[in-house]
Amino acid sequence: MVKKVQALVIGAGPAGLCGSIAIAENGVEVLVVDEGLVPGGQLPKQTHKFFGHEGFFASVRGFEIGEKLYNDAVNLGVKFLMKTTVSGIYEDVIVLYDRENERIYEINADYVLIATGASERFISFKKNYLPGVYGAGAVQTLMNQYRVLPGNDFLIVGAGNIGLIVAYQLLQAGANVKAIVEASNKVGGYLVHANKVKRMGVPILLRHTIVEAIGEERVRGAVISEVDDSFNPIKGTEKELAVDTICLAVGLQPSIELAAQAGAEIKYIPELGGYVPIRDENMKTTVDNVYIAGDLASIEEASTAMIEGYIAGYNIAQKITGLDLSENISKMKKELEEFRRGPFSGKVRKGLKKFGVEFPEGGFRTEPQKDEGPAGKLRVKIECPQNIPCNPCETSCPTGAIDVGGNINGLPYVDYDKCIGCGVCVMKCPGLAIFLVQELSDYSIVGIPYEFELPEKGEKVLLLDRNGEIVGEGEIEKIVRNSKGKTHIVYLKVPKGLEDNVRHFVRHEEKEEEIVCRCEEITRSEIEKAIEEGYTDFEELRRYLRISMGPCGGRVCRLQTLSIISLKTGIPISELESGRFRPPSIPIPFKAILKGDEKDEI
Repeated sequence: MVKKVQALVIGAGPAGLCGSIAIAENGVEVLVVDEGLVPGGQLPKQTHKFFGHEGFFASVRGFEIGEKLYNDAVNLGVKFLMKTTVSGIYEDVIVLYDRENERIYEINADYVLIATGASERFISFKKNYLPGVYGAGAVQTLMNQYRVLPGNDFLIVGAGNIGLIVAYQLLQAGANVKAIVEASNKVGGYLVHANKVKRMGVPILLRHTIVEAIGEERVRGAVISEVDDSFNPIKGTEKELAVDTICLAVGLQPSIELAAQAGAEIKYIPELGGYVPIRDENMKTTVDNVYIAGDLASIEEASTAMIEGYIAGYNIAQKITGLDLSENISKMKKELEEFRRGPFSGKVRKGLKKFGVEFPEGGFRTEPQKDEGPAGKLRVKIECPQNIPCNPCETSCPTGAIDVGGNINGLPYVDYDKCIGCGVCVMKCPGLAIFLVQELSDYSIVGIPYEFELPEKGEKVLLLDRNGEIVGEGEIEKIVRNSKGKTHIVYLKVPKGLEDNVRHFVRHEEKEEEIVCRCEEITRSEIEKAIEEGYTDFEELRRYLRISMGPCGGRVCRLQTLSIISLKTGIPISELESGRFRPPSIPIPFKAILKGDEKDEI
């Protein structure tokens, strides 16, 4: 039996949820179908704060946004079919497959909003089939939804927003991010995201790519190299990294399959992410009753996906009900216009122009503020170097001291006569790009936005600069906890003169000594010290420290020792001598040797 619905929304991500809300607000029956376990699309796995403005959840974490939109939709009467895949769109029917109950539904809808999002791109390199090679979305799902770390030591491939965000979240989860490699000559994501991981000591290697995964049964390392202007690896520049997980964050491609099945005309527009459905400014495709929104329409931010969802939803509701919703539609179009004025929307503007859909650009402040405020006063330092659509610093300031210049993409300025150093903007900033500084007579104070396990007041810590380099030792002055947004402020006492350099810190950790050679009880620090003294050959270390001379014959410690030599010297393990393999392969008691002289036959 074919079920009839007025509006079918395919996809429960930010675009689909907002589209369903816009339709249901006007009394229209809406069914949302999604193959995920919970509504929200990518939102449930996004623990970072959103950019944009407060009307579209700026400074709210992704998973909270998903919950809020879902609840709003349910309260409006929207029905959801989760764990359900649209298996096909035919001329007379839409077929759904309910995976949980293993049954088929047939739907006929007056209007369809397709918000299927995007899928991850992948790249080819040697041994990219090994377990331990993941897409960034899979890593986020395991880490943030299922609380499982797929590895300990990570290489991130791609310095777009996704790669930078996942790197930061891995650090929050306690993982070690060895490096981020990016084939381009510049960071593709927001610099505030890049700065977050850089000041924690993660190198971002531009004009680099991965060429090989090392390992047999799973990833044990990775080979990276520099690339030329055509993005081809340059021979002789290869370097090995000891990692157990490779995370690919090399972009997204719109999931166009269902739109194509619905009859929408598809066109290749590289600026929009690849093949996309042709649509107009109202998000209508070349099929009159089929609309699209979100990453399916163009690879962009979740904020613009939500706005597109509203535009499509209001247009659908207007068609079904005959109501005049032009005011709602016009309001959302103006929101989209403001978001897309900035430089990060340049490609999207260029791509949409090929459809005849045009957006204005410019009209925002581009010059950074030069005034750093009066020395000695506790005040904010905003280190937001790019024109990105974001203004929570402005809207959250209780004294009106911060201004972005009239357009959401403008660089923020601070009126230091009004700034009282309260720190509200520090806790609200999605990019963790605002700090507090104060120069005192004997030392200085630096307030750091912090989203990790909190230290104790009075605790001694190591101070880090913007590149994660240790620049001195400081002390925890005080901690201001933010229970709502979970971005706290840790105030540091730092040596005078370092207030403009210190942007992060690490705690002193009491490390238990690692024993590498259990038979002879030789520690890692003893091996590292011997290597620093010049014993860089395995046989030399064996004679000097008795490494691998115990009962196991080196089975446990040989490879560990070679790895330490490789890390300390920079010489790949493949180029190191593995040492002699001498008999006996296992310890033999003298009693057995003496008995060997007896004349018993075997």
